[in-house]
Amino acid sequence: MKKTTLLKNMINSSKLEFIMEAHNGLSAKIVEQAGFSGIWGSGLSISAAMGVRDNNEASWTQVLEVLEFMSDATTIPILLDGDTGYGNFNNMRRLVNKLEQRNVAGVCIEDKIFPKTNSFISGEAQPLADADEFCGKIKAAKDSQLDDDFVVVARVEAFIAGWGLSEALTRAEKYRQAGADAILVHSKKSNCSDIENFMKEWNNRHPIVIVPTKYYSTPTDEFRELGISLAIWANHNLRTSIRSMQKISKQIYEEQTLINVEDNIVPVSEVFRIQGAQELKEAEKKYLPATGKNVNAIILAASKGEDFAGLTDNIPKALLSVNGKPILESQIETLNAAEIKDINVVVGFEKDKINFVNIKKINNDFFHSTTELHSLYLAKDQIKGDTLISYGDIVYKSYVLNDLLNDTNDIVLVADADFARTESYKDFIQTDISYSKKVFFQEVHLKNISAHLDSKKINGEFIGIWKVNFTGAQIVRNALAKLSKKDNFAEMRMSDLFNEIVKKHKITVRFIKGSWLDVDSIVDLQKVGELQNVGY
Repeated sequence: MKKTTLLKNMINSSKLEFIMEAHNGLSAKIVEQAGFSGIWGSGLSISAAMGVRDNNEASWTQVLEVLEFMSDATTIPILLDGDTGYGNFNNMRRLVNKLEQRNVAGVCIEDKIFPKTNSFISGEAQPLADADEFCGKIKAAKDSQLDDDFVVVARVEAFIAGWGLSEALTRAEKYRQAGADAILVHSKKSNCSDIENFMKEWNNRHPIVIVPTKYYSTPTDEFRELGISLAIWANHNLRTSIRSMQKISKQIYEEQTLINVEDNIVPVSEVFRIQGAQELKEAEKKYLPATGKNVNAIILAASKGEDFAGLTDNIPKALLSVNGKPILESQIETLNAAEIKDINVVVGFEKDKINFVNIKKINNDFFHSTTELHSLYLAKDQIKGDTLISYGDIVYKSYVLNDLLNDTNDIVLVADADFARTESYKDFIQTDISYSKKVFFQEVHLKNISAHLDSKKINGEFIGIWKVNFTGAQIVRNALAKLSKKDNFAEMRMSDLFNEIVKKHKITVRFIKGSWLDVDSIVDLQKVGELQNVGY
């Protein structure tokens, strides 16, 4: 069905309909995806998004350019807040032609003098247009439309200007007779008494549109009882975006870091989703030769786990719930969000209970007598170009993964500079450069890794997540093959692998400070709640 027809049906519907404000292509998409059947192209919001006042400071052609993006981005109808029509009857005719060319479903014009001022700014001081001249503008609009279903809404500003009910009724009737498809009755009172008084006298002779911005506390059912055809939520997407941008800008300015805000805002992937990036990706598969490289992942999740007060008697440690979701499931979702779909999970204890979709399971039937290194060895064929390797019992903020994926070195591991000595097994590391703010601008390399490293040599703690590229994958596979021939291989740890590699090759270290936790006991599980705003 045509957008114009959809809007006309809404205007003439026997039930109360709603449309929501948008001011660019992105917000228009959000309105449609929220479920609304129509969009209000708000003059206030569009001009504010441009950084100018709602006084016709943005030209009508600039408004049209924004509308074109909004219309192209959506399938639901747009009703434009067309101010006064941007001039006289002749400007009105051209406006209608240009709106129809852009598949905009209708326009609302108000009976004030050009250039207009927003109705909520000194409304009584704003002169109204001559009613007969405004009727000519309505007739010009209706005569110019090529689509019979194009909607023209006439907005009565009599209440705003302080002229009262009689003038509002007189103007509304004139505009109805001039051919307007609906009448918008505007009021700035904090209650809907103006609207209620108007509707009692109007007697449902023609569709009525309202904008309850000021009388927002009025129950919506009252609008239904009055017989209102269409309610416009007129500027709320703009206003909520302003508050959010003010808050986040101030926080980033004051803290000079993104660490504390990243998980309080939508991920970039959500922006891509709204933009329709997936459609482009599918089109690229169709029209472009295959390029690029994929990242696959290996998650080591074979162990039962100890010191969990019976919580792991029947499930592996990786299925312990953190913030209402199993650790492993959260890791998989995070990898998927980073476009990592090829995920291999090494399973062992209660392996049948790990049954997430779209993962490949690799069995470690000797989980009870082997370590994480043996699990990795079983997955050695999956260590190939750009492979992410992670323990199955860690939680971490999303930026940790993003930074790791952007590192192009052969072998990269993540280490926490805020380490603490405990009685449990920890992979402490020694690097060629000690941690400081300067290390963000230079490469740091591993010298040694051990649970028994001398305190004076410790620079950080390996957190259990690392990555290799194609060259690094070959190095790791060769080192695994060499170590697997040793009699004590089943007892070796990941640290033995890294120490073997650094004899001949460099391993890059990326430092973080906090933002992760190794769930290794019931105490650790309780601490997870203290890791605020975790992005897995």
